[in-house]
Amino acid sequence: MKVPYGDTAVEVSLPECDVTVAEPPGGDPVNPRNAAESAMADPHGPPLRERVDADDEVAIVVTDVTRATPDDVLVDALFADLREAGVPREQVSIVVGLGLHRPMTDEELRAALGGYADLAQNHDAEATRVVDELEGPDGESVPVELNPTVADADAVVSTGMVEPHQYAGFSGGAKTVAIGAGGESLIRYTHGPAMLARDGVRLGRVAGNPFRETLDRAGDLIGVDFCLNVTHGPAGILGASAGDHREVVEDLAELCKSNVSVSLSDTYDAVVAGVGAPKDANLYQATRAATYVALGDYDPLRDAGRIVVPARLGEGAGEGTGEKRFYDWLSGAESAETLYEEMRRGYEPGAQRAFVVARVLRNYGLYVTNSEAPEVVEDCLMHARESVEDAIEPGSDVLVVPDALDTLLVGERSS
Repeated sequence: MKVPYGDTAVEVSLPECDVTVAEPPGGDPVNPRNAAESAMADPHGPPLRERVDADDEVAIVVTDVTRATPDDVLVDALFADLREAGVPREQVSIVVGLGLHRPMTDEELRAALGGYADLAQNHDAEATRVVDELEGPDGESVPVELNPTVADADAVVSTGMVEPHQYAGFSGGAKTVAIGAGGESLIRYTHGPAMLARDGVRLGRVAGNPFRETLDRAGDLIGVDFCLNVTHGPAGILGASAGDHREVVEDLAELCKSNVSVSLSDTYDAVVAGVGAPKDANLYQATRAATYVALGDYDPLRDAGRIVVPARLGEGAGEGTGEKRFYDWLSGAESAETLYEEMRRGYEPGAQRAFVVARVLRNYGLYVTNSEAPEVVEDCLMHARESVEDAIEPGSDVLVVPDALDTLLVGERSS
């Protein structure tokens, strides 16, 4: 069988094991441009051309290299409406919603945005300013910081990818702006141990999810005027939705969930979790495969089981602020248990991935195979192996999830 690896795949052969493959329905892929144009023609709420004036300065916040979003297509569809409203090109800025990830290179910007790359700027989380305050569930006050270009805009528009997300349930919607173009204060609050421990903060859940609700309220405070998002499955883009940010997420989350869920009732000695590009560029992103498997609706692992993730890791642990904090916490820890207990007392924004990885490592072994940075893997309380076969004991019951980030494992009772 084949498991994604970078832009290609690795062959996996486990003849001495009992192997089950988790293949979601997948859905029928659509042409992204056609889907975007259809969504813009029938949005949730008024069309974009009716939400802006000809003299408005418009900021479009787009996703970064960690999301496989067809931003060039989506931005083109947004510009069609802006032109119809009389907004000239020179009044539009594009901000890459990096959050605490590394800046995109000029080459990456050209590949992502095509003819709109000259309008783009990388977000700098250290250059944000406070635009409002958000009241948390317990009455606490949280500053909402924002990129200056976005803060100064008359209209704020965003693209996004609505896909399973460990904390928000599904990404996209207001998250592209509130987190991607925001500052450390909101990231610290939403990604801190108190929020991540709340009931409802779970992969695949939107309704009743405090993390998602906080992002949505932040989007209202910021004034996210219009979203154009897509969702995808293993085969490609499944659909698009446009308009009010909450409805866009609800719409696409349901579409995604119906096409990526797999019902299970058994447990396994090992799970092979595929990632592929762009998420397997670094360890920070690649570990999503392990946490999606172990911390979702249904945990398919037996006691002391292992998760095996083939990942290229061309960027090692990762190059952004969050990725470096992730590496520092994991590489400096004596054990997963001590790391988890220490991080429960608090950590810097971006380090939350180390916290959830520690939760997994307390119960399971995590093996990263086929990587270009095995020393980084070993530094981080994980195990490096040359191949998937080297990481699995003969005779094991194995679940293979070829596309772990696009597959929701659910118990049969939940399906």
